[in-house]
Amino acid sequence: MQHGGSPRSSEVFQILADDYAREILVAADQGPMTAKALSEECDASLTTIYRRVSTLQDLELVEERHTVDSDGSHRSEFVTALEGLHVDLTDGKLSVTLETRDELADNFTALWDDLRGDD
Repeated sequence: MQHGGSPRSSEVFQILADDYAREILVAADQGPMTAKALSEECDASLTTIYRRVSTLQDLELVEERHTVDSDGSHRSEFVTALEGLHVDLTDGKLSVTLETRDELADNFTALWDDLRGDD
């Protein structure tokens, strides 16, 4: 996914400027975490976590996964979807290219299919 000088690039730059958002991305990169676990790991209130996670989800940087515990209760866990981030300055314009894990899996599948000769 590439965001040239689009408004979306500004949103990505803005959220990455936020300390809590960066901490959430790093913490959730270790594996799926509940909001409570993120709150403890990032030393932030649950309200702060939910606000940042919502923005990160909107920008497709974090994914929400739903699990069912052994007692049947449902819970949400969050995991970083961001695999790579590249910032480029060309001709006086900043652009950001995001690589998400899903895209990398799709790229690998496409490469494998090409190697096998599948259409």
